[in-house]
Amino acid sequence: MKVHHLNTATLCPLSARLVNGEGSLFGRARLVCHVLLVERPNGLLLVDTGIGQDDVADPARLGPAWVRQVAPRLDMQETALAQLPALGFAPADVRDIAVTHLDLDHAGGIADFPDARIHVRAEERDAALSRVGTQGQRRYRPGHFAHGPRFATFEPGGERWFGFDGVRQLFPGDPDVLLVPLPGHTMGHTGVAVRTGGRWLLHAGDAYFHHGQVRTPPHAPWVLRIFQRRADTHRELREANQERLRVLAAEHGSEVSIFCAHDPVELDAFTARA
Repeated sequence: MKVHHLNTATLCPLSARLVNGEGSLFGRARLVCHVLLVERPNGLLLVDTGIGQDDVADPARLGPAWVRQVAPRLDMQETALAQLPALGFAPADVRDIAVTHLDLDHAGGIADFPDARIHVRAEERDAALSRVGTQGQRRYRPGHFAHGPRFATFEPGGERWFGFDGVRQLFPGDPDVLLVPLPGHTMGHTGVAVRTGGRWLLHAGDAYFHHGQVRTPPHAPWVLRIFQRRADTHRELREANQERLRVLAAEHGSEVSIFCAHDPVELDAFTARA
């Protein structure tokens, strides 16, 4: 399978040094929304979507506090929908979307593909639609689901894969796209592994925020660590999964390439190889 690495939203919070770990203390940082576009025999698969065209046109859909804090670039050309023609595809070619979770910066674009199946853990869908508590109302935006998405939910359970339990195939009979439970950031948070060119790509979503967190010893800029803790649904689970990702990187780095959703260093490394 051929895989394209896309940035579907550039986020520019303050400050570059405290968020990216380098640059000006007072300058804007750069974060990305790293999305996979996977060419499959029966259509395209998106892994996450970033923000959508309706979000760019009406940023209030994202919530004013998030827009102020994260400062998205709001560039229509960065949306997944806008990037398809240059790759030779039409919107209808996107048949399936696997979301790591339904936070606004991961699921905003699902409305751009109303006919696609949205693969998500049932627990995550239920949390997004119920929006319980202040955290649920902040991270899950009702406009992203107002069109009535075609949810294709799955439950926990599966086999063991590189030390992770409960791993299952996204498409029955296809061993090259796997769902890897990574709860903690949200309870339904799920990584997506795609086998291409003889090795695995593991999209770890928001299981970590900075490439240094899957190195030994782990490290990350101060602001990212604080933001990550504030966004946790279950901190102990998130930290345990980060440790398992570190072990995976150390012991199986030749077989599995791990990346998260927002690290520009990781995205730039993949796009430089393309």
